[in-house]
Amino acid sequence: MRALVRKLGLPALLLALWLLLNDSLSPGNLALGAFLAVLLSWLASALRPLRAYPKRPLIILRLIGRVAVDIAKSNIQVARLVWLGRRANATPGFIKIPIRMRDPHGLAALSCIVTYTPGTVWSDFAEADGILTLHVLDLKDEGAWVEFVQQDLERPLMEIFE
Repeated sequence: MRALVRKLGLPALLLALWLLLNDSLSPGNLALGAFLAVLLSWLASALRPLRAYPKRPLIILRLIGRVAVDIAKSNIQVARLVWLGRRANATPGFIKIPIRMRDPHGLAALSCIVTYTPGTVWSDFAEADGILTLHVLDLKDEGAWVEFVQQDLERPLMEIFE
């Protein structure tokens, strides 16, 4: 039963999006949408040989809330730097952070979170060493950044994906 739900999840989502975008529940739209949803899901499966099976939905929700708060705070900090003319006080720099996570889906989520946050950019990841290089707009305390990434982002992502 669980495998059936996994296989029909993407086609159902694509069908719902098709129907929403066409703003019609006509039989022709349902048939064409269902056909395209199944076809595109089948074609897309070849592009994703490694499947992700996220676990712990409460941790996912907590992480989403944490990331939303961090993005809001970072927006305010970057706005202060740029709009209030405090760019001269900013100390941009690169920081290397050891990462234990190896799941490609978790690493992709971590890269999205870091890059979506204003003032930070995922610069490099040395897979062999597990070293993440970040560029931070205002790098005052490297230890705080290492702890933040490892404890507040990497740890929950490891619980979700590994």
